Amino acid sequence: MGFMVDPDWQMWVTIAAMVAVLIAFAWEGVSLELSSLTLLVFLLIWFQVCPLTDPVDGGNRLDPTTLLGGFSNPSLLAVLALLVMGQAMVQTGALTGLTRMFVGLSKNRQRLAIALAFIGVLTTSSMLNNTPVVVMFIPIMQALATRLGWSPSRLMMPLSFAAILGGMTTMIGSSTNMLVSSSLSDLGLGTLGFFDITALGAMLAAIGALYVGLVLPRLLPHRGGLAGALLSPGKQFIAEIDVTPNAPLVGQTAVSGLFKALPEVTVRLIQRGGHNIFPPFEDVELQAGDVLIVAATRQALTEALARNSGFMLTQAAGEVGRPANGGGRRPDERVLTEVMIAPASRMIDQSVDAVGFQRRFGCLVLGIQRRGRMTRQRLGEIRLEAGDVLLIMGRRTNVDALANNPDLVLMAWATHSLPMLERAPYAAIIFLATVLTAAVGIAPISVAALSGAVAMLVFGCINIRQAARALDRTIFLLVGSSLALGISLYETGAAHFLAMAMIDHLSGPDPVLNLSVVFLTVALATNVLSNNACAVLFTPIAVSMAGELGVDPSVMAITVILAANCSFATPIGYQTNLLVMGPGHYRFSDFLKGGSPLIVIMWLAFTLIAPIYFGL
Repeated sequence: MGFMVDPDWQMWVTIAAMVAVLIAFAWEGVSLELSSLTLLVFLLIWFQVCPLTDPVDGGNRLDPTTLLGGFSNPSLLAVLALLVMGQAMVQTGALTGLTRMFVGLSKNRQRLAIALAFIGVLTTSSMLNNTPVVVMFIPIMQALATRLGWSPSRLMMPLSFAAILGGMTTMIGSSTNMLVSSSLSDLGLGTLGFFDITALGAMLAAIGALYVGLVLPRLLPHRGGLAGALLSPGKQFIAEIDVTPNAPLVGQTAVSGLFKALPEVTVRLIQRGGHNIFPPFEDVELQAGDVLIVAATRQALTEALARNSGFMLTQAAGEVGRPANGGGRRPDERVLTEVMIAPASRMIDQSVDAVGFQRRFGCLVLGIQRRGRMTRQRLGEIRLEAGDVLLIMGRRTNVDALANNPDLVLMAWATHSLPMLERAPYAAIIFLATVLTAAVGIAPISVAALSGAVAMLVFGCINIRQAARALDRTIFLLVGSSLALGISLYETGAAHFLAMAMIDHLSGPDPVLNLSVVFLTVALATNVLSNNACAVLFTPIAVSMAGELGVDPSVMAITVILAANCSFATPIGYQTNLLVMGPGHYRFSDFLKGGSPLIVIMWLAFTLIAPIYFGL
């Protein structure tokens, strides 16, 4: 039994909660998870102690079932399922061919390669959650920057912005889009169709893309650093490849110094019997028993091993075999990682063979990276030095155990499961089927995405541990609590009150002016808040404004969607901005400098195009 409180008090308490959580979200001293949980608990306690009574049946309109309903929201579940599918695409290397294509183009037509890469980002992020798209394209952009002699800072921020722009063109391009559509459904106004935002969103994205491609790189600093060079995926490892009788290398000859079965791998020496063969390898045909000493990036070695685990370090390859697909966190799952030889390590001045990594640690050394010079020695004969970085492969339990070894520094951030390239076709087919199912209306997005995520698990494209790691608890808590606040704003009349206050402040019921102001307000707010939270918070307000102005609520909803995707001016505005901040060596001010003009451009473009598009 609760206390009866005047409805106006309910409204003001809800508005105060909204203001407080906005400040908390913007203040970096409090985590989004803690702020979200605090907001949720406050609403649960407040409306339990002071229920909002329904005048018809006397029930509590904001009981715990209603407030907690956001955590079972179909759009939220669809977002989480899409994150799992995106991780499966990364895990299987389904876009590896695309990576090779862009890097190959950059050899002779660098600017065309960059343009095609950004077009690829725009297109892919319209159908795939843009966070994994950025993750997949970061190494591509780093490789292109290296070939052009550019600082990565010139390409990283444009990469994030291009993904955000692509995400505003379809309903599944961004979690924000689906959440606004779901909020409309919760308010009893139906949902938006798959392509309802595509035409207007594509026009805005095209205008924004011109700025991103032509202007933004000129505004960004040319900034780099030693840390970026050390952690770059383009660093070279010296590795050893044994040519077995059944290996695809047998019988191959070099073309321009490269072997077809080893793309992007430089062969520095062929050891055959008792003598060495040095480049150029003219008229040399590889034979079973040859040992190749190669230089390659971690990515190139990873792909070579994933395509054919039989020809690399074959004397022990069978002991670290590929585990069965499926299952949860598998201790026998094969992973790749990097370890550094620590100063004063007992391994210093010992050869790789003498250390006996396979015998002592159950791990294989695939390559060695040493700054300053390269070597043509056999891998096992190289004497270790302090600071050497070893690329190793082993079972997860064995790799995790290296963290307790004082002779080695385990680079935990560099530990990744070995890509399952043989599962890439399954991942691509499942992903395309999911998109087509949602696009043609065979099933709702939530059903299609959940089905696709389960199919990825069933067909071994990802395991339970990897799927769980792909789920973002921040999104889950933030969206669930924001939906609770959104329904509270609507039910208490706070959304209607704020909408009327905005209309009065604008001094006239002009729909075009109101659309413009709503867009600008949401676009600015989304750079301080999460775009998901911003979309959910502003949708009830915008819908209330639509009712007062006699405008179709879907028009206001589309306005909120497009504006909430304008997360360009701060690194905390969207997760992709945070992803590129490190590789691009950016500061907070760099986003203000590069992103603020884009917000203004998008606002002006919307103000000019939207009235014509909507017929206002």
